[in-house]
Amino acid sequence: MLPVRPVGDVLQVKRSFRLTRSEDIKRVRRAGKSYAHPLLVLYATVSGREGVRVGVSAGRTVGSAISRNRAKRVLRAAASALLPQVHPGNDLLLIARSPLAAADFDQAHQALSKLLSRAGILEPLDV
Repeated sequence: MLPVRPVGDVLQVKRSFRLTRSEDIKRVRRAGKSYAHPLLVLYATVSGREGVRVGVSAGRTVGSAISRNRAKRVLRAAASALLPQVHPGNDLLLIARSPLAAADFDQAHQALSKLLSRAGILEPLDV
């Protein structure tokens, strides 16, 4: 079962592959290793589950509600594009930083790819 589903022209992370419960998000934040980039912060921890679960957060420092929602949409889109390459059995928490509100998809995708590679959980793409 793939962690993403097509919605129009984009891939969307399925609900079963999202971190939604606050206990899970707190666990990843406390026990996970963090990797920082000017656009976002990645917390990653081993979950022991089959797939990869992703949580996305944007605090008030990102900006207004519109800016926060846009930042989360961009992060979700970047994550869904990279999820098939992520090693299974990991929980990821993506936290948007202020500059992400003005960034486009390519910048977010590149930043997330760099962080996942640094974390050692991104498999190389088979060509």
